[in-house]
Parts: sequence; structure tokens; C-alpha cells
Amino acid sequence: MLIDDIDFASLYRQQLSLAGLTEKQPAHWDARAEKMAASSARPTDGYLTQLLEKIDLSGAQSLFDMGCGPGTVSLALSDMLGEVHGIDYSPGMLNVAARRAEEQGVDNARWHRRAWEETWDDLPVCDIAVASRSTLVGDMQQAMAKLNRQARLRVYTTHIVSPWFMSPAIQRAAGREVIELPNYIYALNVLYQMGIRASVDFIRGPNCQQDNSTFARFLENVTWTLGALSEEEQDRLRHWYQSQEPAAIASPTRDWALLAWTVQQ
Repeated sequence: MLIDDIDFASLYRQQLSLAGLTEKQPAHWDARAEKMAASSARPTDGYLTQLLEKIDLSGAQSLFDMGCGPGTVSLALSDMLGEVHGIDYSPGMLNVAARRAEEQGVDNARWHRRAWEETWDDLPVCDIAVASRSTLVGDMQQAMAKLNRQARLRVYTTHIVSPWFMSPAIQRAAGREVIELPNYIYALNVLYQMGIRASVDFIRGPNCQQDNSTFARFLENVTWTLGALSEEEQDRLRHWYQSQEPAAIASPTRDWALLAWTVQQ
């Protein structure tokens, strides 16, 4: 089989299905909006500072920020652009973003409640489109095509590098089968087959699940990624945790791939 015989859009969907990943409901993110604003939205956050350095704003006056969360990227770029539009399907995230904008005196930010799968026909086309850590979507080809249509100049997306959020050792300790998520390689090849030649760069950011100092904290991290755990799974993990050095359970960093391209008119 040759590489051009592979339908990467279909392969992405198959791998996502095999991984058993289900879309988190807006309420899941609503409950975490304040915590995310206090951690990953900090101006000094390592991931954010690296991402901003790599976004070329030349000739740009507007930003389309898909999966904006608490306004992390939108607010960081608001003073360099005429207008920024943050889009998210979580009302809790949008509320926190709007509050942060008010606190920072930002008056050129607009917030829109919308999901990847919904119509974007009434959303503004902007010079720059960004999807930061929000690209583990149901249909990669559809998502990238929609994002490409929302930009006049350039598009920037970040994707997972490691094919799992939770260590395989932890998944096995819980008694679960380890199945890989589709990482950035799928997105890169989907774009290639769409006729988009994206560049690839990498960002090394902090791992928000590195604090496993207590079993309760460890269990919270595992549940965040793997979902609800049975009593048997919790018992298995408790036994495993007792044999580990908490500080060594998770890497202090997490890598992300940045895909970027110029929009062809």
C-alpha cells in the first residue's frame, strides 16, 4: 500500500473510535473554568509564551480563537489586534473569559458560544485563526476545513504529540487496555490530503497532571483523563500508587505540535 492510498481522515476517526474517547459535555468544562484561568491562562505560562512567539501577526487586525477556554490566547493578543473573537461551547469558560476581559480593561473582545460541529455561518471571518489545545475533535477533516475558511491570512493549531494523556503504566495498573489516541501525525496528513502544506513546530509546556503528591490528587488526575473509575479500579490504583515515588509518576512537561499554514485564497 502506498501512502496516498490511505484515507487519513477516515483513519483518524477509526483511531478515535478505538480509543473510546467520548466528548466531554460543556458542564465538564464549566466546572474547571476558574482553575484553568488560574493555571494555563497565566501570562507567564510556558506553553502560552512559546505559542505567542510563533504566531505571526503581520498584516493582521483580527483573531478567531476556536476553543478559547477562559480567553487564554484571545486576551493575550487583544492589545495587538483590532478585535478578537473567542469561541467555545462551554458557557462557564466564556463567562470567565468575559470577566477576565473586563478585569483587564479589554474592550475589543467578543465571545461566541459554539461547538466545532455546529454551523459557523454567522461567525466572523478573521485574519488569523487559532485552535490551541482544542483539536481532539470528532472529525478532523471537517474541523480543519472550517477553521481554514475562517481565516484570511494564517491558521495555527496545536495537537497532542504523545498518543495518550495518561501514562500506559497507570492505565494498565487500573486494569484497562491501553489504546492510543490519534496524535498530530493524523492531523498533518489530513491537511496534506486537503491540499494544505502545514509547517510543524513543537512546544514543550507544563503538565497540569504532574502533582500526584497524595493518592486523592492522583485519583483526581486519573479520573480527569480516564473518566469514572470502579471500586475495583480504584483499589488497583491505590495498591500501585503505594509502590511509586509520587514525584516520578508523571512527567513535569507535556509536548504539543504546532501546525501552521498560510491560507490560499
